[in-house]
Amino acid sequence: MAPLFFFLIFLSVVSAVKLPLSPFSNTDQKPTDPYLSLRLLAESSIARAHKLKHQTSIKPNEDALSSSSSASATVVKSPLSAKSYGGYSVSLSFGTPSQTIPFVFDTGSSLVWFPCTSRYLCSDCNFSGLDPTRISRFVPRDSSSSRVIGCQNPKCQFLFGPNVKCRGCDPNTRNCTVACPPYILQYGLGSTAGILLSEQLDFPDLTVPDFVVGCSIISTRQPAGIAGFGRGPESLPSQMKLKRFSHCLVSRRFDDTNVTTDLDLDTGSGHNSGSKTSGLSYTPFRNNPNVSNTAFLEYYYLNLRQIFVGTKRVKVPYKFLAPGTDGNGGSIVDSGSTFTFMDQPVFELVAEEFATQMSNYSREKDLEKLTGLGPCFNISGDGSVTVPELIFEFKGGAKMELPLSNYFSFVGSADNVCLTVVSDNTVSPTGGRSGPAIILGSFQQQNYHVEYDLENDRFGFATKKCIP
Repeated sequence: MAPLFFFLIFLSVVSAVKLPLSPFSNTDQKPTDPYLSLRLLAESSIARAHKLKHQTSIKPNEDALSSSSSASATVVKSPLSAKSYGGYSVSLSFGTPSQTIPFVFDTGSSLVWFPCTSRYLCSDCNFSGLDPTRISRFVPRDSSSSRVIGCQNPKCQFLFGPNVKCRGCDPNTRNCTVACPPYILQYGLGSTAGILLSEQLDFPDLTVPDFVVGCSIISTRQPAGIAGFGRGPESLPSQMKLKRFSHCLVSRRFDDTNVTTDLDLDTGSGHNSGSKTSGLSYTPFRNNPNVSNTAFLEYYYLNLRQIFVGTKRVKVPYKFLAPGTDGNGGSIVDSGSTFTFMDQPVFELVAEEFATQMSNYSREKDLEKLTGLGPCFNISGDGSVTVPELIFEFKGGAKMELPLSNYFSFVGSADNVCLTVVSDNTVSPTGGRSGPAIILGSFQQQNYHVEYDLENDRFGFATKKCIP
C-alpha cells in the first residue's frame, strides 16, 4: 500500500440482494428547533439542486469492464433506514476481511466512496451535534484485497475518461505503476477528495471482486460515504450489472429511527426479461438529448407529462417537462434530495394553485420565512380540513397520486401546515445552463414501492406501507 501512502501525503497538501435501508442521519441528536430543522432540510435540498443542475463532468461514454462474481442468490437485500439528515442509509461491506461502513443511498450520483484511512479528515462535520471522531472509516491496510487503481487501468477511465493524463507514464508501457489521478467531487453543500481503489464488495450470498470504490481522504460536510446508484459506469448497479433494484422508503418525520426496510438488488437470474412486478405502474425512462454534458447521462430522467393540484391541471410549459437539445428542463428522480425541487416558474404555478384552492385558510408567511417552505397555512378551528391532491402524471398514463403526508407537513403545531416542495430563483439564472427543472426527492417517495427496471429502461411505483 505504499502508493496509497504517497497519495495521502499528496492530498493532505446472485440474481438478487437485499440490503437494509434506513433514513440517514449525520447526528445522534434531534434538532431542538423544528423550524431550524425544516430550514436546514430545505436549504440542503436547494443546494443539492444547484449541484445536480449545474454539474459539469469529465466522464465520457465508456464501456465498463466485465467483472466476474460468485453468487448463490438472485436478489441481495440490504437494510435502508431514514434519519434526520434527510437521506437514507445503507450499509455495505468491503475488504478482506470485510469492513462494514454506512453509506448515503444516492441515485443522483455514481461513484461509491467511503471515508478512508485513520487519517480521514472532514471539515465542518460537527454540525447538529455530530462528533467527527465517530465517523466510520475504511482502513485499506487491514484488507488484503485493497489495490490502488493504476492510471493505465481501463477502470480509471470510469471517472476520468479515455484521455486521462498519466504523468510519468510512457503510453506504450502497459505496466506503468503511476496511480489513477485523485478525484474531487461536489455534493451540494459538501465535497470529497481521494483516490480510486479496487476492492472486494461482500454480501452474505454474493461476492463482487475488483469493485471500483473511492478512498476519500478529505471531505467537507460529508461525514459518511456515498453509495452512488446513478447510471454512470462506476455506479454500484453498473459494476454489479444489476437488472433492476427497488426499495420502499420508510416514512420519517425529520427524526432518527432504527426501523429499516430492504433495498433489493436484482442480479438477473431467476426472473423473466420484460416481466413486470405485480401492482406497479410503469413509465419509461427518457434520455437527455444533450450528450455533450455527460453529467446529465447519469441521471434517471422521467417522462413527466402533467402536474395536477386537485382536479386542476397546472399549465406547466413543455420546456420544463422535457429536456431540450441544450440539456435544460425535464424531470429526474433523486434519492439524495430530501424535498422535491421545482424551477421557480413551475413552483410558482403549483404554489399559486394551492393558495387559490386553500384560500379559506390564512397564510402563515412568517412561518414560510422561518422554514424556507411554502405556502404555509393555519388550519386551526376547522373540524375538517380540505387539501387538494398533488398528482404527477407520466407517459403511459402512470399517475403518482401523493398521499397528503408526502407533500404537506405539520410545522410547529397541529395548526400549521406547509407544502414540502422547494425552489430557488437563483438556481436558473437568465441565459445560464439550468439542467433538470424538476427533481423528485425522497420525501415525496415515502411509503412507495419504487423500482428502477434497468433491463427494460423504465421506472415503476406503487403506494405501499413500507413497515408491515
